[in-house]
Amino acid sequence: QVQLVESGGGLVQVGGSLRLSCAVSGTIFSFKAMAWYRQVPGNIRELVASININGNTNYADSVKGRFTISRDNAKKTMYLQMNSLKPEDTAVYYCNVQSLRIYWGKGTPVTVSS
Repeated sequence: QVQLVESGGGLVQVGGSLRLSCAVSGTIFSFKAMAWYRQVPGNIRELVASININGNTNYADSVKGRFTISRDNAKKTMYLQMNSLKPEDTAVYYCNVQSLRIYWGKGTPVTVSS
């Protein structure tokens, strides 16, 4: 059974940094890509960053130059380094894996205080 567990969220001041982790357990067949999404209550879940099987990355315009997505295949872990955080980055951040199925973690909250 595949499980995704996010960690690293928390409270940080404006301009600060956080690194989120997503640990994957279980076997994923036909892996295509991994991604980070975020959601503010009352809003739709939005894509923050993705990384595909070839290591190609994609970022939302709002986080380009500030966030970096990466993964460690040996550790089966994906990361999101978030720098220069802004209040509008406050959200619950979700890990996502796309394969024959789509898997989601339960999320980790990030709060950026001004």
